Amino acid sequence: MNWGCKISYTRSIVRWYSSMRKQIDLTCFPTLDECDLEEQHIRGSGPGGSKISTTCSCVLLKHIPTGLVVKCQETRFLEQNRKRARLNLLTKLDIHLNGENSVQAQTARLQANRKASMDQKKEKIRELKRMWKERENID
Repeated sequence: MNWGCKISYTRSIVRWYSSMRKQIDLTCFPTLDECDLEEQHIRGSGPGGSKISTTCSCVLLKHIPTGLVVKCQETRFLEQNRKRARLNLLTKLDIHLNGENSVQAQTARLQANRKASMDQKKEKIRELKRMWKERENID
């Protein structure tokens, strides 16, 4: 499997923010190189009984250059956990390397700006409604 594909990971991380995709700068988004990763498969724990505790479906990924570690046991299946662990590692790596320019920080800023804009619109409508009630003498 080719895990180092920048495009598919970028799309999957940004897919929930499709309306903001054009406004997010993805030029600094990191890529994963398989030789920089150390992968371990360990036995799972938690709810799920013998389906989880007897199989090695938990994935532990370590990015050697930065020392970031991600552990993933979201599903019972090893391949799905490998893919999700890599997505989680890419997100952590993006935050670690880019900080305020990471995809997550950019989407948070855009959402805050949209919320502020919506709040201003609501306040304007409230003020217009209050002025209309005063003009029409309605309580």
